[in-house]
Amino acid sequence: MEYLSERIKAMSVSQTLAMAQKSRELKEKGIDVISLSLGEPDFNTPDYIKEAAKKAIDDNYSKYPPVPGYNDLREAISRKFLEENGLKYTVEQIVVSAGGKHSIINVILSIINPGDEVILLAPYWVSYFDQVILAGGKPVVVESLLENDFKVTPDQLESAITDKTRLIIFNSPSNPTGMVYSGDEIKQIARVVERHEGLFILSDEIYEHIIFEGKHISMASNDFIYDRVITVNGVSKGYAMTGWRIGYIGAPVWIAKACNKLQGQFTSGVCSIAQRAALAALQGKSSSREEMRNAFLRRRDLICGLLKDIKGLKFRVPQGAFYVMPDVSHYLGKSYDGFRINSTDDLALYLLDKAQVAVVGGDAFGAPGCIRISYATSDNLLIEAVRRLKTALEMLDQA
Repeated sequence: MEYLSERIKAMSVSQTLAMAQKSRELKEKGIDVISLSLGEPDFNTPDYIKEAAKKAIDDNYSKYPPVPGYNDLREAISRKFLEENGLKYTVEQIVVSAGGKHSIINVILSIINPGDEVILLAPYWVSYFDQVILAGGKPVVVESLLENDFKVTPDQLESAITDKTRLIIFNSPSNPTGMVYSGDEIKQIARVVERHEGLFILSDEIYEHIIFEGKHISMASNDFIYDRVITVNGVSKGYAMTGWRIGYIGAPVWIAKACNKLQGQFTSGVCSIAQRAALAALQGKSSSREEMRNAFLRRRDLICGLLKDIKGLKFRVPQGAFYVMPDVSHYLGKSYDGFRINSTDDLALYLLDKAQVAVVGGDAFGAPGCIRISYATSDNLLIEAVRRLKTALEMLDQA
């Protein structure tokens, strides 16, 4: 007999991690699976960062670190915010956590009470929805259209706000769509927030360094709502450090203190060695970030060119991150060899079985007619993956 809590029963399994696990299991059986499911750069962490971690071990960074992070790392984050984003966050406004996901749940648990509404802009990253549920909040989904580059309008946002709305979660560049809001579009959203006292916005900017057109604009750079923005970032994507698990926030002092208090009871300070590596990443003058961005741009152009040849796919060319999100509703309702495609999750399982390519169904992202494809892998694998996808989808069309 299992006696699980209602909060755990209410949560979904992360579909990105579930598909990655299925891929690993098939690979362990000797099946040649190409995984386009995880949001993980395929590059190695730059050597100068790894050397800093090795030195930290030799320097005996093996004791409990401060709960919100080492002071010099927080100072480096403060400088990064100022120099790269034009944001003035003091050290006491910064909390270092075990990845961006940890930073986000810290914020949600710190300010959301049961029954509070949290607006999610669909398509949204899978964990936002269930983290809100975990806090007892009510996710309110505002849907966007492919024809509008998967961006919500200020009017849509305004119409979704009620007297129970406490938080909006905003993400640009976007996971899962790769779309980027312009500075003007961000300001329009900021003006909506400004009109509603007690409404906050969590701006997830983890992909800021992977942007192909224009420049990244931080939500908090709109100074008229600066004190109502929580900026979330980290070293995972820009420095190929997903496994090091370092994320951080810049926030109003009272929110930072709340996250510090919460983290003190959950995890305490995060891995001391990883923190020293993150410090090196932020202080380094390496060209690795630009080299990775250029590689992702080349891969974006490659995969989008290949996907155009597949009948039934509709998509927008992403402007950042390393995802493309095609509309695959053309294939819903079709059947082949015992597979009935009733949802995009069904389609993802079909493609894993027939093409040995792992993608993620759009339902978990609030985009039930789409799939997410990550192009964070080599050119050769992308070419082969799309060839397999095309063959498998043609079988559905011809059935």
